[in-house]
Amino acid sequence: MQTKLHDSIKNSPEGEEAEAILRSCVHCGFCLSVCPTYQLLGDELDSPRGRIYLLKQMLEGQPVTEKTQMHLDRCLTCRACETACPSGVRYARLADIGRNMLEKQVGRGIMARAKRYMLRRVIPDARVFGSLFRLGQRVKPLLPASMRNTLPPPPFAGNSQLQPPVRHTRRMLILEGCAQPTLAPNINAAAARVLDTLGISLIRVSGAGCCGAVSYHLNAQQEGLDYMRRNIDAWWPWLDAGRDGSGVEAIVITASGCGVTVREYGELLKHDPVYAAKAARISSLTRDISEVIEAGADRLAALVSSSTHRREGQSAMPLIAFHSPCTLQHGMRIRNVVEKILAVTGFDLTFVPDAHLCCGSAGTYSILQPELSGQLLKNKVAALESGKPACIVTANIGCLSHLQGGTSLPVRHWIELVDDVLSGLPDK
Repeated sequence: MQTKLHDSIKNSPEGEEAEAILRSCVHCGFCLSVCPTYQLLGDELDSPRGRIYLLKQMLEGQPVTEKTQMHLDRCLTCRACETACPSGVRYARLADIGRNMLEKQVGRGIMARAKRYMLRRVIPDARVFGSLFRLGQRVKPLLPASMRNTLPPPPFAGNSQLQPPVRHTRRMLILEGCAQPTLAPNINAAAARVLDTLGISLIRVSGAGCCGAVSYHLNAQQEGLDYMRRNIDAWWPWLDAGRDGSGVEAIVITASGCGVTVREYGELLKHDPVYAAKAARISSLTRDISEVIEAGADRLAALVSSSTHRREGQSAMPLIAFHSPCTLQHGMRIRNVVEKILAVTGFDLTFVPDAHLCCGSAGTYSILQPELSGQLLKNKVAALESGKPACIVTANIGCLSHLQGGTSLPVRHWIELVDDVLSGLPDK
């Protein structure tokens, strides 16, 4: 794609990056068939190729309007287009650059700005989010139906208070996150118990919280980068300690939406003279929980196969449907790993049609684009329920909460099911 960027951005780092991305697009249109919003709306401006044209026009200095902003706002940034693209177009990065520039040119009305500001103030702050969530649960019967339907159900606590001590030589840090401790407190606890069984201790670090994705993708990019710097500062002493053999070997993420962001710290902070090298190291050490368990899959298989948990008379393992979040399969390119772990653990998985499509959660998308998000949720739930599973599992807290609002089936993080199996073993 030929480009001629406007002088205002032409020689900036972002301009050079955007130009390189634009030039890699060959207009083939493969992305259209996998784009959720194009499938729903049938408008090419609501497809990756159409949005690339809009971004190109803006970066070349052509006028932009609220209509341009509308089409970009409708994008889920699910990255299915990146998976399908034969040219390797980094669409998500281009969208981040373009949205930041567009926000400054077009702006938003006072109510839209206020809504986005509140999302940035509430979601990343675990204490504020937790307090408001608990208040919402208490007054839920008094709320209008539209608000009741968007409020997540009470969390499944499970054995969230049962956390193994740090006792193994192999140690890893775990990101607590912002919304997950409130919405599903058992997830990280289950991860700690499973890894403890495999000879790995997880360490929680105070001072690390929101990964920065919420603010960054709401076009408060400097605010998002500050969250990233804060996490790096909290984690860094543990990594430095590793030089004498006493530190940690990885940073484990149980929410794929956070995982894909932390893996990009190095890219997002590469022009920061203070944090660039640190961010690159953090990204290189970041692991989705599935990657860590996959590396110990032989140990896991041996534990399960030698156990008596399937002894005669015990109920059969439930049939489950796995929803692979976009951030896992398209963002981090981790595919068929969770499914293999669940199979090794003894679960049978259903076939899920159109498994590459987004469920409509997409961070704050379900709040800012409720109509489109609701259509995607309906389609995704129909696909997940088509195999008649007893339970739905996923790998991201946003997807988990969103899916639970559209189905009567229980929705859990897959690591909790592995933990349930291992917790029933006689002697590990």
